[in-house]
Amino acid sequence: MQLFKSFFKKAEKDYKSLVTDNKEETIKNSLYSSLEKNIELINEALGESDDVIIRKVKVGQEGNISSGIIYIDGLVDTQQINEFIIETLMFDFHNDALHTSKSDLLGSIKDSAVAVGSIKDLEDYENLYSSLFSGHVIILIDGVTKGLTIGISGGNDRSVTEPTQESVVRGPKEGFTETLRTNTALIRRKINSPDLWIETKKIGRVTQTPVSIMYINGIVNEKVLKEVRERLSQIKIDGILESNYIEESIQDKTFSPFPTMYNTERPDVVSAGLLEGRVAILVNGTPFVLLVPSLFIEFFHAAEDHYERWDFSTLIRFLRIICFFIALLAPSFFVAITTYHQEMIPTPLLISLASQREGVPFPAFVEAILMEVTFEILREGGIRMPKSVGQAISIVGTLVIGTAAVEAGFISAAMIIVVAITAIASFVIPAHNMSISIRMLRFLFMGLAASFGLFGITAAFIALILHLCSLRSFGIPYMSPFGPFILQDQKDSLLRFPHWGLKTRPRLISEQNVKRNQSPSPKPPDK
Repeated sequence: MQLFKSFFKKAEKDYKSLVTDNKEETIKNSLYSSLEKNIELINEALGESDDVIIRKVKVGQEGNISSGIIYIDGLVDTQQINEFIIETLMFDFHNDALHTSKSDLLGSIKDSAVAVGSIKDLEDYENLYSSLFSGHVIILIDGVTKGLTIGISGGNDRSVTEPTQESVVRGPKEGFTETLRTNTALIRRKINSPDLWIETKKIGRVTQTPVSIMYINGIVNEKVLKEVRERLSQIKIDGILESNYIEESIQDKTFSPFPTMYNTERPDVVSAGLLEGRVAILVNGTPFVLLVPSLFIEFFHAAEDHYERWDFSTLIRFLRIICFFIALLAPSFFVAITTYHQEMIPTPLLISLASQREGVPFPAFVEAILMEVTFEILREGGIRMPKSVGQAISIVGTLVIGTAAVEAGFISAAMIIVVAITAIASFVIPAHNMSISIRMLRFLFMGLAASFGLFGITAAFIALILHLCSLRSFGIPYMSPFGPFILQDQKDSLLRFPHWGLKTRPRLISEQNVKRNQSPSPKPPDK
């Protein structure tokens, strides 16, 4: 009995100590009533950085009360600060309000003095620094333990321009920027609905990067939304500089080369995904927005598929699937039949290939590896070179090296053709991350083709299909609507039905609101 009493006493003591520590931490984190003390602590915390502007202003024409205006140069609109804050406090503030208590003075400034949209109360240093680095202006009054945070974001931002990675012949020409609020506004302009909800949180212990999730209430898959929230809350990292930081942190841990999250820089693509019940993840500082869940077939879709005739779009989708197989299997298939299965080649073609390879000292596999590696070097070099010379270097380098290699007898002309067709086919795939996956797997297939011939290719292809069928994107089967087979979803997979025939959303993605003509949030009947 005595043991239990001592245990409960110790637990009570620990609890009281914890509460006391929390109170002391809260008090320590709260603003001081002295303006000089607050400014001193802010300068000490920020290392007296040159871009932190602290302006002391006397409130009212009498100038009996001191105030401090704090902001970061480059993150705010200084013209609005001069016109709507400094000038108002110094000259336009009513003198009768100065004779009220200092605690009511902030309320008077908030309600009747500062003519800006977003004004919030401020009580501690944590919110002060968070607001300061978000482009807000801080107002502190001497003798008051509270302050005001005013949203006057500004500075130089990149304007909305045409996307560089996903260009279209017909369709919207606007793309996301590096500013989070600009990106959310681009989506809201396309979806004018009160059911479009946004949730924002800051991720990154040091960078405190704003990350927003967007979804349409009543259409979104609640299970997917809950999973996104949980995975984002589990991210523990110093900083978020691009959306790929988020992608690698929350994607399904499958160790797969295939992407399970779709990224795009087009607002219309994100809007279409939200209307299907997906969740968009926007990260401040990058023009690429993530969409989840993502399916395998969607990486072969382009925004322009819904802006052209349905029959032409269907034909182009089949062409992309054919290019997928060419980019993945063409070099390995050529290596297999020229090394192990010459009987499959027509005699005239076999004689032509044999005459070309007569002076080549390397086997077909070594030829393919040399040309593929050379092409990857040229492609990467063209990307990293300045734009004015990058494309010219890639074209000239490819022509010169290819011609010289054939004339020198290192590579056969047929291998040059196969590698060139393979490279061109990989560019047809709209999603860049899916193209990268194919480029990596291509080397694996070539190695198996050189070792086991067509048997190795067949075994690898079966293993690839099994791997794809085992993948999931936030709980949704990756190969849907093919595995599992969903008949109603085939109208916008390989095929593209006319818009009047697209009456339902993907069944596994939007479970609660499948019909497209159904309101996402039905209104109650009028009384």
